[in-house]
Amino acid sequence: MKNYNLNIAGYKIRFENTSDRTDIIPSERFSKYISTENEYDFLIRVHTGKIIIPEGAKKVFDAPYIEEINNIRIKKSDDFWSVFQDRDDLFITSILPQSPDNSRATLKFSLKEKEWDLWIDTQYRTIDPMEYPLDGLILYYLTAINGDIMIHGSGVNHNGTGYLFSGISGRGKTTMAKFWDNFGAEIIHDDRLILRKTGTGYFMNNTPVYKNDEPRESPVSVIFLINHGEENTMIPVRGALAISMVMANCIQHNWNEDIVKGLLKSVSQICTTIPVYQLWFKPDESITEYLVKNE
Repeated sequence: MKNYNLNIAGYKIRFENTSDRTDIIPSERFSKYISTENEYDFLIRVHTGKIIIPEGAKKVFDAPYIEEINNIRIKKSDDFWSVFQDRDDLFITSILPQSPDNSRATLKFSLKEKEWDLWIDTQYRTIDPMEYPLDGLILYYLTAINGDIMIHGSGVNHNGTGYLFSGISGRGKTTMAKFWDNFGAEIIHDDRLILRKTGTGYFMNNTPVYKNDEPRESPVSVIFLINHGEENTMIPVRGALAISMVMANCIQHNWNEDIVKGLLKSVSQICTTIPVYQLWFKPDESITEYLVKNE
C-alpha cells in the first residue's frame, strides 16, 4: 500500500508512504481498524531511511526494554526508545524489537501539529508504521494532544453499564474480564483502554493489542481500582485520593510539565463525574453477581 487510514478510539489517522521501494502494510491486529473514509484528523508521512536529530536537541526521556513474564518485569536492555526535544519539535527514536532485522525508527512530531513524520531504517520492502512500540507511543501522544486518558484497565459492558477495572499488572484485569465474559458481558478490552469525553459522557475504547481485536467502546459508568482479596468488598474513593489512585494506573510520560498538567486535569474531571471505588475481589465468579447486586 502507498497509503491507508486507521480509526482507533475515534482518532482518524492517515499514513502516507513517501518511498517508491517500500510498501506500508498494517499488521493483522489493525485489519479491523482500517477505515475507508477519506477524512482524517492526523497525518503521518512514512519515510524509509534515517533522519539526523538536530545537534541541539535535548534528551528528555529514556525507556528501557522490559518484558513481562508471569507478572514479573524483566529488563532486557537499557536501549529501547528515547524522546528528544528541540524547541517545539519532538523526536522519538526506537528499536523495533519484533522486526526481523531489529530495525530502528524515528518519529518527528509536535504537540501543536497534526502532521507528523516517521522514518524507519530497514532492509525490508514492507513496513508496518504501527509496529511495536510505535503503536503505543503514537496513540499515547494523541491522547495527550486531545486531553484524553490512556489507562491500564479492563473494560466490560453489562446490560448498558460500563465497568472499568483498573490496576497494574497482577491485580486481576484479565481475570476480571474472563469472569465477565462467562457472565455474558461484552469485553471492551482486558489490558489497555483510551478514555474520551464526549458530548454524552465518558467512553472507554479498546486499542489493537491482539490479532483478533476489533473496535469496541462503551460508556464508563463506574471505575474500580482492583486488588485480590479474601472477600468481595468495595469502598468509595473521592477527591484527591481518587485522582491520585487513578493517575497511578494511567500511562504517562512525566518529562513534560504541560502533559502532566493536562492529564491531571482530565483525571480530575473524570473522577468528579464518574464514581470511583476500591474493589477487593475473591478469585472466583461471585464478583459479577456482587457488583450487579450493588449497582
